Amino acid sequence: MTDDGKSAVRLRSVWEEMIVFEIHDTIATITLNRPEKLNALSLAMLEQIEAAVAELENNRNVRVVIVTGAGERAFCVGADINAWGQLIADDPLAMWRVWDRAGHRVLERLARLHLPTLAAINGLALGGGLELALACDLRIAAEHAEFAMPEVKIGTQPGWLGSQRLPALIGVARAKQMIFTGARISARLAEQWGLVNEVVPREQLIARTHALANDIAANAPLAVQFAKTIVDAGAGHGRELALEGLAAALAATTRDGKEGPAAFREKRAPKFEGR
Repeated sequence: MTDDGKSAVRLRSVWEEMIVFEIHDTIATITLNRPEKLNALSLAMLEQIEAAVAELENNRNVRVVIVTGAGERAFCVGADINAWGQLIADDPLAMWRVWDRAGHRVLERLARLHLPTLAAINGLALGGGLELALACDLRIAAEHAEFAMPEVKIGTQPGWLGSQRLPALIGVARAKQMIFTGARISARLAEQWGLVNEVVPREQLIARTHALANDIAANAPLAVQFAKTIVDAGAGHGRELALEGLAAALAATTRDGKEGPAAFREKRAPKFEGR
C-alpha cells in the first residue's frame, strides 16, 4: 500500500486463496474463492473471513465492504458438509462445539463491523451461505440467484443465526416456510419478501454493487457508520455498544472530556466546567 492508503491491496490465504481479500481505494471486497465447491465454507475459510474483518476493524481508509463469491453458480452453499459430516461422525457434539461456535463468532463479528457491508449474491445462497448474506447490511442479487434454508433436508437446522436474522428480515411466517420446507425461492420472490434489496441481470451484478458502494462511500463516513450503529441498535443489535460508544464519543468532544485525561497525565486535580 502507498502512503495515501488508496492503492489496491490483496491478501493471499495460505489455503490456496480460498478467500481473496482486496482493497481498492475506499472499497474492500471479500470473495469466497472456491467455485469448484460452490464456495462451500470450511473452518479455514471462516478463519480467513474473520482475519479480513479484523483488518477492516482497524482500517481508517475503507468506507464500504462487499462480500461475494467466485464464479457464476454460487454465492455460497453453506458449510462444507463433507468436512463437518465426518467431524460429527467421529464426535456428535463437534457440530455444536466447533462449527456452530465458529460460524456464530465470525458472522456476528461481520454483522457488528462498523462499516456498511453489501452482499453481491452471484448464484445459490443456501444454508450458511444465506446466513452469511444475512449478516451483511444490504443484499444485491443476480436474477438467477436462488435462496434456501435446506438444513431440515439433512436432519439439522440453521446454525449460524439464520433462525433469528431471517424472521427479523422477512417476517416469522415466511421464515418458517423457508426453514420448515427447505425449498428454494427465486431472486424475484426474495426481493418481494424483502430478503434482498435489488435484483439485477447477472452481467450487471458487480457493476451495480460497486455503484451502490460508491454512492455510500461518497457520503460522510462517520455519519454513515453512526447511522448503521443506531439503526442496528433500534433493531436490538449491539444496543449496549451503541449507547456506551456514542456517549463516550460525545463526551470526548467536550472540554471536560479533554480536561480529565489531561489532568491525569499531568498528575493534577481536574478542573471541570460542565461543558
